[in-house]
Amino acid sequence: MKFRSALAAATILALPLAATAQPITGMYIGGAAGGNFLNEHANNGTNSGTLDSNIGPAGALSLGYGLGNGLRLELEGDYRENGFNNLSNGPKAGGNEQKYGTMFNVLYDFVNVPYVQPYIGAGVGYQWAKESNLRVGANTAATATVGNAAYQGIVGAAMPFSSVPGLALTADYRFMAVPGDRNYGGTAGSPPTKLGSDYNHTVLVGLRYAFGSAPAPAPVSAPAPIAAAPSPVSRSYIVFFDWDKADLTDRARQIVSEAAANSTKVQYTKLEVNGYTDSSGTQAYNQGLSVRRAQAVAAELVKDGVPKSAIAIEGFGETHPLVPTGAGVREPQNRRVEIVIK
Repeated sequence: MKFRSALAAATILALPLAATAQPITGMYIGGAAGGNFLNEHANNGTNSGTLDSNIGPAGALSLGYGLGNGLRLELEGDYRENGFNNLSNGPKAGGNEQKYGTMFNVLYDFVNVPYVQPYIGAGVGYQWAKESNLRVGANTAATATVGNAAYQGIVGAAMPFSSVPGLALTADYRFMAVPGDRNYGGTAGSPPTKLGSDYNHTVLVGLRYAFGSAPAPAPVSAPAPIAAAPSPVSRSYIVFFDWDKADLTDRARQIVSEAAANSTKVQYTKLEVNGYTDSSGTQAYNQGLSVRRAQAVAAELVKDGVPKSAIAIEGFGETHPLVPTGAGVREPQNRRVEIVIK
């Protein structure tokens, strides 16, 4: 109950400081502590059953890399400790188990969720278990350390702090299994003890820091896609797009039609059609998306009577933003195509 109360208190304290979570791009580090409950099967020939454990301390340190699209790759070092009290079928049991190892995790963050960033993940690795004074019935096993492969599943959430870009409070549940048998020799004439079916239920609360994070911009309303008009006949027009789209809206077609009509009223040599994106997504994907947006506008200009030979198309990806932002930000004013009559 004390651990649950601490988790609830930490969550409540973090809410006033929380900001909208953005996908992690680049390196990050993390640390967490909490509790672990262990289910483990024991057999020494005389007695066999599930060891009942006490809730013990647990901790983890992680070094990871975010790909900018919600996916993260992570290397984790962990520690768990539990004491035993009884065997499930009645005989007395005792002793202590210390488990430590390293895991490689793949995680996915559900981005652009207000206040919290839920995540799920899975990992594989290797764990060592040190048994000290392990007693099952009247038999005692020798103190020894044995290792086995392991796997785990993770579900949790992060709450970013708006006052410290890149810093987030994390809370998660981990189910880790260490399959296979581990054999510990007996002492003072006791037979060996075999341990298997090692299942760990772990709850951790910690902090995570992503390097290179920029403050999230204040939310803005999607701007009305109007053309800049420095003179009676404008030579520059801006068409805006929905997120991850290259389709023209009805309003966008009106702007393109106006640019095509006004191009006949001035002397020009060419129409530059330049495409841009916001910073969400990878640079390679954004480059292609900016070109597709420029091509869509150019095709509409040709449909409205502008000679194809007079149009120059270029995509600039997420470079040259109207509104500077950090990585992974869906900024409406940066999702655009600019038509420049020269």
